[in-house]
Amino acid sequence: MSIKEQNYENLRKLAFKHHLSLFGVADITEIRDEFFLSKEVIKQYDRAVSLGKRLLDSVIEDIEDKPTHLYFHHYRQLNFFLDRAAFLLSSYIQNEGFLALPIPASQTIDWEKQRGHLSHKKIGYLAGLGWMGRNNLLINPKLGARFRLVTILTNMPLVTDSPLAEDCGDCRKCLAVCPVQAIKEDRKNFDHLACFEKLKEFRRSGVVGQYICGICIKACSGNNKK
Repeated sequence: MSIKEQNYENLRKLAFKHHLSLFGVADITEIRDEFFLSKEVIKQYDRAVSLGKRLLDSVIEDIEDKPTHLYFHHYRQLNFFLDRAAFLLSSYIQNEGFLALPIPASQTIDWEKQRGHLSHKKIGYLAGLGWMGRNNLLINPKLGARFRLVTILTNMPLVTDSPLAEDCGDCRKCLAVCPVQAIKEDRKNFDHLACFEKLKEFRRSGVVGQYICGICIKACSGNNKK
């Protein structure tokens, strides 16, 4: 086993030891210029570790036509869990003599364009965790859209995963439930503005304190039988 393969396996085992649901590694050399980080910082990293945690079905199934107080609390707790997991794995990487920069699971820089320091979804896609769905979310074969992501940038030598050669196929469940028809047949036509306006409406209603929804996530449950 090469050092890259050994490092990958050690990180993967550590991730699942801390009860993460998804693990993958992406080569980011071709997309680093897209990150909202200084060039001096980003040039140090050529790999990104993508970590995912499954949402609780019991919380998601309670959503009907709007997000719930339970979902809002679950959303915040899950982000905290992911940030802590990223910190723990980053500490391990640093102790091994390499650089590691954990990127917060939910720290949005530009809400209108729904952008953070980087796209966790794109990293997850490159790391083989899923494909970009019609609902503008990363879709995992087993979990559907019912998970959240966090990213660690690193220069640790690691083998990388490849994007999945899959898509949503004939499934259009998310189109049927979107309250503002922001989801289209072609994911490239996703209406970001309509989606964001609905998120603002949910927030103004006092149900949630962040711009979240969850309706299309409920519709996209994957094929996990457990």
